[in-house]
Amino acid sequence: MAKSFVMPEFYLPHPARLNPHLEEARTHTKAWARKMGMLEGSGVWEEKDLDSHDYALLCAYTHPDCTAEELATVTDWYVWVFFFDDHFLKLFKYSHDREGGKAYLDRLPAFMPMADPADGFPEPQNPVEAGLADLWARTVPAMSMEWRARFAESTEHLLNESLWELSNINAGRISNPVEYIEMRRKVGGAPWSAGLVEYVTAEIPAAVAGSRPLRVLKDAFSDGVHLRNDLFSYDREIHEEGELSNGVLVLETFLGCTTQEAADAVNDLITSRLQQFEHTFLTELAPVLAEEGVDPKGAADTLLYVKGLQDWQSGGHEWHAASGRYPEGRGERGLAPFGPSGPGTSAADIRRLIGASGLGRLRQHAHLPFQRTGPSQLLDFDVPFPLTLSPHLDGARTALVDWAHRMGMLDDIWDEHKLIGYDFALCSAGIDPDATPAELELSAEWLTWGTYADDFYPLVLGQSRNLLAAKASKDRLAALMTVEGESAVVPMDAMERGLADLWARTAAPLDAEGRAFFRSTVDEMLDSWLWELANQAYHRVPDPVDYIEMRRKTFGSDLTMALARLRHGHVIPPALYNSGPMRSLEGAAADYAALVNDVFSYQKEVEFEGELHNALLVVQTFFGCDYPAALAVVDDLMRERMRQFQHVAEHELPLLYEDFGLDAEGRKALADHVRELEDWIVAILNWHRGTRRYGEAELLADRPGIRPLPSAPTGIGTSAARVFVGG
Repeated sequence: MAKSFVMPEFYLPHPARLNPHLEEARTHTKAWARKMGMLEGSGVWEEKDLDSHDYALLCAYTHPDCTAEELATVTDWYVWVFFFDDHFLKLFKYSHDREGGKAYLDRLPAFMPMADPADGFPEPQNPVEAGLADLWARTVPAMSMEWRARFAESTEHLLNESLWELSNINAGRISNPVEYIEMRRKVGGAPWSAGLVEYVTAEIPAAVAGSRPLRVLKDAFSDGVHLRNDLFSYDREIHEEGELSNGVLVLETFLGCTTQEAADAVNDLITSRLQQFEHTFLTELAPVLAEEGVDPKGAADTLLYVKGLQDWQSGGHEWHAASGRYPEGRGERGLAPFGPSGPGTSAADIRRLIGASGLGRLRQHAHLPFQRTGPSQLLDFDVPFPLTLSPHLDGARTALVDWAHRMGMLDDIWDEHKLIGYDFALCSAGIDPDATPAELELSAEWLTWGTYADDFYPLVLGQSRNLLAAKASKDRLAALMTVEGESAVVPMDAMERGLADLWARTAAPLDAEGRAFFRSTVDEMLDSWLWELANQAYHRVPDPVDYIEMRRKTFGSDLTMALARLRHGHVIPPALYNSGPMRSLEGAAADYAALVNDVFSYQKEVEFEGELHNALLVVQTFFGCDYPAALAVVDDLMRERMRQFQHVAEHELPLLYEDFGLDAEGRKALADHVRELEDWIVAILNWHRGTRRYGEAELLADRPGIRPLPSAPTGIGTSAARVFVGG
């Protein structure tokens, strides 16, 4: 078969190394696979398939320093997971049998018990179940309960999200890029691989396992692994298997470009994700280790784990280039190396190491702030939901001004004229048209406080680049939100007074679980603002994937959605909220609303505030394009996110009725939640059209001292071109 594209030149910053126990692992794993029933008679593999795939080579490259016993165990895990993928494909994907696939998957968690594996397992019914029972019993005794829980969860995600792939195949649907990146992490299994990296290197201390730096390192690692696999497996998956979940196909469809252009774009994204990994490691990891009081051994273990992820990334590339599972990629290591050649020398090629990646990295730090953009160009926002406004809107407007005065929010960066023009009550009236007067006032006050604080952080704390002061401020705000008892923090300023007042009134009717959940949404928003300040300090336009995911938090989407979710109490099971379809639904809504904000606020943020966190600027920086081209990309992305929202609501959520055994009350609550998200989307669009926060006339009136040049010079060293007029 002719290749669909020429393999691009990869960014390979770390040399691949080979474990000396390779041959032992090959011998062991073949005997193990045969014992589990994965070879002759399985209907999936023959011995020649296992030999050509050479998973022992994969593991010897990705885990170069582990012992022979550890390498044998890890190799068996990879044989198992690839066999599962092919077994599930043969039994259920080809026949589009979702019901049978779900029954198959529902049995597997029983083979990953948190209890002592010596207590036994159910009787295996197929090689996948037999292999999982054997591996679980061999692996978990050496690991902590925290690791067991994390690894079991990632394994279940890896298995269960195969239903998402199957649902898309049934619908003949190609996902959009944002959805694809998110879901690929689970279907592709790299987070699962990261758990095995812990097994052969060192466990991450529990105190930091859930922190943003460790999450971003794992996510960036996962994206690099999965997108690389998509390049090597494109022809096999698309032309032989009829697969729709491939990043090259996704970008080819989304961008309307050739296969070669899509492959190059995927490679650019791989490079960006690897550089995100490097940036997070160098700038975010050490502070969180210090903040959490991790001891020297825990810090060393964390560094070993990070090194293990780097080894996996480099070794995984070498294996893809050599494995018979991807014959179209055999021998593909980019262009002819400039320097020594052969396995393990990839990092010696300076051209490959720098290549186009150097331009991308430079663009991230070379944006000239405060350039003239002109008024924000708006789109034909295609929102198919009706707008309904609360009849209590006027009363909420009056109450909001009084509340803001009492909190002290109109004495520094805002005044009453600004607040009235911003009209946050209009947004709340659309988000919750059935609210009581008190509920509507509380909702409008949360929006007001969140926007005030979001303005305060970059304007006051960001300009000084004082990240320690920002962290101290964030910690005081977090301490105001107690789950039990009263806070020991005495509010000292408008931000603290506002949050203390809102928390007391919001948390009072909730149980401890509800308070803990709502607190986490506010806390994550506060943390996301610190992420923005750090980028501001480094003058770094963020990576597009990191931006989209963090934008949900910086925009406060989780917070405002949580207010609606809490009304349903325990009618909707927590596991349903954490399911792939529900996360996809809420993520699509959050992305659409945040991108609406980015389109309206482009001039305000880029021209008047020197902001780096706007989707249009992120797209311009990543693709090296101009504003109109970036607007077209964002427009396409918004339309895709709206289609994604509607697709999940219509096709995927109904499947959860049966999967979770929802009764009539539960089904109604879930349908109500969808309608609330529709209200949320259309209300945010309506507010942006009605507020006086983003028009050029209002911006000039609010900031009479700054006038950007109509066309300022661009490039490094030209920041002094901004002209100040007046005091």
